[in-house]
Amino acid sequence: MALIDLFLSRAVRKGRLSLTHHDGTVREFGTPDPGYPDVAIRFTDSRVAGQIVRNPALAAGECFMDGRLLVEKGDVRDLVELLTANDKWEAGRANLNPSWLVRAAGAVKHRVDRINMERRSKKNVAHHYDLSGTLYELFLDTDKQYSCAYFTDPQNDLERAQRDKKAHIAAKLAIEPGMKVLDIGCGWGGMALYLHQKCGAEVLGVTLSEEQLKVARARAEALGVSDKVKFELIDYRRVEGRFDRIVSVGMFEHVGPPQYRTFFRKCRDLLTEDGVMLLHTIGRLSGPGVTDDWTTKYIFPGGYNPALSEIVRAQEGMRMFLTDVEVLRCHYGWTLDIWYERTVAAKDRIVDLYDERFYRMWLFYLAGAGAAFRNGGLCNYQVQLTRGRLSVPVTRDYMFEGERALRD
Repeated sequence: MALIDLFLSRAVRKGRLSLTHHDGTVREFGTPDPGYPDVAIRFTDSRVAGQIVRNPALAAGECFMDGRLLVEKGDVRDLVELLTANDKWEAGRANLNPSWLVRAAGAVKHRVDRINMERRSKKNVAHHYDLSGTLYELFLDTDKQYSCAYFTDPQNDLERAQRDKKAHIAAKLAIEPGMKVLDIGCGWGGMALYLHQKCGAEVLGVTLSEEQLKVARARAEALGVSDKVKFELIDYRRVEGRFDRIVSVGMFEHVGPPQYRTFFRKCRDLLTEDGVMLLHTIGRLSGPGVTDDWTTKYIFPGGYNPALSEIVRAQEGMRMFLTDVEVLRCHYGWTLDIWYERTVAAKDRIVDLYDERFYRMWLFYLAGAGAAFRNGGLCNYQVQLTRGRLSVPVTRDYMFEGERALRD
């Protein structure tokens, strides 16, 4: 108890946290502040405090999932917000990191976990993306875009923001009618269908998720475009042919650093001499790191969010031109807030699909991810690469003009 109290006294300075220990003892931390939440939690047994102190990144989530850490005032998003807002990335304090021993062991483990050879990649993808399609329908937009939206106005709704995201990416690709496009990690097919409908492209989407493949193919068939927009269950390393454009949204996080050069080499080989690719990925604002144990165990096995330095280094020597890099700082935080609110609203249906523990796991995932973009060191990178020196115009005007036309 004393250790967790010391830990929280250092972690919570602004805002209020009330902790009721398993024996009824109540401790108060922080100072009321209008910009920070007021949260009350309860530990239901004597082991919770010690487990959290030893490895907060793993144990806090597990204790919440198991109903051993109860949030009695506010909700789990308020709790995560309170702790992370007191430890913002830009302040550089990192109070909530586990001990150096836990970090050292984790670094070795994650280097092994993120190798992501082909035989492991499909299993890792299935763990997350082959969940019930109904689950994703409950919190995503109607196009099932499971990646960062693009808010031209923070007040826009999710449907508008996801449409604007597709327009933003399509404009950077500078697609002309009849071009062949490869969509690596095509999800449920929304981007591929958009690039055909709005830009006149012929698109091949590839995925390792059997459930996503079924939906994507059914959508193309329903729209009568399955001859122009095709989907295959295939690893990107096994794709053949040449493409004028390559787009990859939200897939690079599953590649793994040991495979980064393989990824970019394959993309280069697949591009025509005048080809263009656009990579959209979650990234780290700091240098290379490791994925936290809870996320690896429960959400994205083998997943890793790259530092910009890792992306740039991986494509060096490939004789491709790094023609544009954009950093999206806030957009995914806004996206995740909407997903969280929709998940809360759909609690009964999610519990019916799975159980209470799964529902709490999903809440913790969305709450933690949102806080990582609001207060932590995560962002989104959009990286444009070309085969030719003049594959895209030498100024960025074409992006703005193309995006406006697509929105209109």
